[in-house]
Amino acid sequence: MNPTTNDPELAHQELIIGLVSVSDRASGGVYEDKGIPALSDWLAQAITTPFRLETRLIPDERAEIERTLVDLVDNARCHLVLTTGGTGPARRDVTPEATVAVGTKEMPGFGEQMRQISLRFVPTAILSRQTAVIRETPDHAALIMNLPGQPKSIKETLEGLKDDAGNVVVGGIFAAVPYCIDLIGGPYMETNPLVSKTFRPKSALRPPAA
Repeated sequence: MNPTTNDPELAHQELIIGLVSVSDRASGGVYEDKGIPALSDWLAQAITTPFRLETRLIPDERAEIERTLVDLVDNARCHLVLTTGGTGPARRDVTPEATVAVGTKEMPGFGEQMRQISLRFVPTAILSRQTAVIRETPDHAALIMNLPGQPKSIKETLEGLKDDAGNVVVGGIFAAVPYCIDLIGGPYMETNPLVSKTFRPKSALRPPAA
């Protein structure tokens, strides 16, 4: 069955989003984590569907990242997991490797678009290795995406870039997320079009929630 149809079970699913900040120093208390607060604030503005967050602050250890992602999808039953940090070329940056290791399908378009957005600002955007995967279990699936570590870059990659008149110059990656969640059997997510306008084919649209 197409998961975008009006399945009453899907309609009553609680939308659960996992947030993972990967940082040796923040997890060790050297400085305050900024990734999870930035993500939480942006999601609160962007998503109009009720949702619940599961947050984790962990060090740059591949095994720990893998365990955390598996736990959020398989046990906490997250439909979407967003990571921040650990995606550069440094030796301790292993978030993409851990993400790919726990995935069952790679979704390279998300990382490609993030780099296109960041290249508008700095040539070193090509050093970023963000990626995305789907993790599937027999009765559940989730989209896992790596995001940059800086709050400004997080907002830009999720939301995209607009000109002074509010017209979209470069599309943000989050516009494609709700439909991806539809396709893997998750709950129907709606967004604030002033922040991130969701794209769905006409056949997948539903009447606005009352």
